[in-house]
Formats: sequence, C-alpha cells, structure tokens
Amino acid sequence: MQTKQPDITRDKVLEAAFCEIHRSGFQAASIANILASTGLTKGALYHHFPTKQALGLAVVDEVIHRRLDVRFFTPLRQSEQPLETLLGILENIADRAQELVTLGCPLNNLMQEMSPLDPAFKKRLGDVLHAWRESVEIALQLAQGQGDLRPDVDCADAALFIVSAWEGCIGIAKNLQSPEALSVCSRQLQAYIRSLRTT
Repeated sequence: MQTKQPDITRDKVLEAAFCEIHRSGFQAASIANILASTGLTKGALYHHFPTKQALGLAVVDEVIHRRLDVRFFTPLRQSEQPLETLLGILENIADRAQELVTLGCPLNNLMQEMSPLDPAFKKRLGDVLHAWRESVEIALQLAQGQGDLRPDVDCADAALFIVSAWEGCIGIAKNLQSPEALSVCSRQLQAYIRSLRTT
C-alpha cells in the first residue's frame, strides 16, 4: 500500500517538531522553525495538530515512545539472553554519545521541563517511563527464570534503579558536556547489572 500524502505530511511535521523540541525544549520550541524546516503553511500544521500542546504530546507518543520501543523496549522483551541484551544496549551508548552529551535524552529533557507544569505531559511521559521500566523488569524476570539472575533480586526495584541511573548518567553527562562522564557512568551501571548475576 502506498503511504497517503496526509500521513507523509504528519510524519514530516512530527520529525521536525521532535528535532526542534530536542534542541530548544518544548516551551521555547518555535512553530516558525518547524514550518521553515518542513516547507508547510501554518494552516497545514494546525490541520494535523490544532495546538502546540497537541503537537508536543504527539511527539512524545509517536516519536519518542516509538523510537525507544524499537531501540530498547522490544529487544529487551523479546531477547532470549536478556542480561546480555541489556548490557549490550549500555555498551552501545557510545554510538550516540555526542548527541546525548550535547542535547541530552529527549524523554528526560521533557520530564524535567514539562511534568511539573502540564498534567497531560506528565501522564504521557509517565507512560513512556512505565514502558521502559516494565521492559527492563520483564528482561530481569526472564533472566531470573533462566537461572542467570540471583533469586533474591527484586526485579521491579532493580528495573526502577537501572532506568533511573541510566537517565541520571545522561543528565550528568549533558550538564558536564562530557562523553567521558557518560562512559564512566555506563560502565558502573553495567558493573551493577553484572553483580546481580548468579555466581
């Protein structure tokens, strides 16, 4: 099936909005910049997204959540060797180090900026965070069932810590503008995960 033109337009707006929000934050994001990068009129944009908030929430749902699902959530849920998959994801963080150090994590940026201000953003961002924590928890539970993870590990608590530490690593590295800080934090988080293994 061919993709319909309205779908292409919507995707183009979402991608441009994601880039603008990642660079500038939601509140400072410029609709003019989004229009300039897409070549669309304001009327075309508002046909798909009647308000700036609606556009921002769609970015959370359709860009940030989907990308995290493809990159992290689904591979963790479907892995036959979940601890290795989790460690591999952390090891590969260096592949995106420059982007993460320069601009930070899009999810974390928006959580810090918008959760205290907008209940709708807080809910949608919380849904993404829940999906992330749940995917890590499922991976840990599977590893526990396989005998690779110590039976005394509380998978829910460990998953919350791993996701929180992960976001903290990126936030600190962004603040310091230091790829080395990101690398150090990633190695320490990997060491924590390895410490959960069955001896």
